[in-house]
Amino acid sequence: MLDLVLLRHGQSTWNAENLFTGWVDVDLTDIGEAEARAAGTMLAEEPGLDLRVLHTSVLTRAIHTAELALRAAKRSWLPVRRDWRLNERHYGDLQGKNKIATAEKFGKEKLQLWRRSYDTPPPELSPDNPTSTAADPRYRDIDPSLIPTTECLADVVRRVLPYWESAIVPDLRQTAEKGGAVLVVAHGNSIRALRKYLEGISDEAIVGLEVPTGIPYRLLLEDDLTVHSAQPLGDPAAAEAAAAAVARQAG
Repeated sequence: MLDLVLLRHGQSTWNAENLFTGWVDVDLTDIGEAEARAAGTMLAEEPGLDLRVLHTSVLTRAIHTAELALRAAKRSWLPVRRDWRLNERHYGDLQGKNKIATAEKFGKEKLQLWRRSYDTPPPELSPDNPTSTAADPRYRDIDPSLIPTTECLADVVRRVLPYWESAIVPDLRQTAEKGGAVLVVAHGNSIRALRKYLEGISDEAIVGLEVPTGIPYRLLLEDDLTVHSAQPLGDPAAAEAAAAAVARQAG
C-alpha cells in the first residue's frame, strides 16, 4: 500500500478573526500551535505509520504546523519539500475580508458559491488590495503568468495535480518499498483538491467537504492510486465536529 497523510495547518490568526486568508502569509494562534502538537501526537500513536518524507506549501502557517507536529512525533529530521502549488486557494479580492460581513453584503448563497463551489472564482484581486504577493520573494522565480489573482477549486486542482504527479507520487512509491509514508501539510482547499481527485468526489459533492484544522487524514492507496481506505486519525466525532465548525464560519 502507498501510505499518505494529509494535514491542514492549525488555526491561524486570520482563521480566528474569520477573515479570508488565501495567499496572505499569517502565522498560527496559540490554539493552532496546540492543534499542531496534538496532530503530531496522533501521528506518533497511529499504528503502522512510519513517516519518511514531508511536503508543505510555502506559507508560514503550514510550515509552522509541520514543524510543531513533527517535533511532537519525534520526526523533526524528515526530509522536506516545499512548493507554492500546495498553497491555499487564492481568494482574490476577498482576501482580508470578514466572512460574515461578506455574507451580509453579497448574500449567503453568493458567498457559499465563492467559498465552496468547484468552478466559480471570487472577484479578482484589485490593484489596491494590500494582500497582493507581487513583491513577495518566495515567488520571484516563478513565471508571473502562473501567479493567480483569484482561483476557484478547479484552478487549485489544475495547479496541485502536476505537483502530486511529479513530486508526491514518486515519494509515495519510494517510501512504500520500505514500509514508509508521506506527510503533506497544506491548506483547506489544496487538500480538498487532492481528496476530490483521489476519492473521486463529484463537482457537486465537493461543495459539502469541509477540512478541519489540525486533524491528520490518512489514505492507504493501491499501486494504481485508487483508495483502499481513508479516515481521520483520532476521534471521528471530534473530526466531524471540527469540520462542522469550519462550515459555520460564514454564519
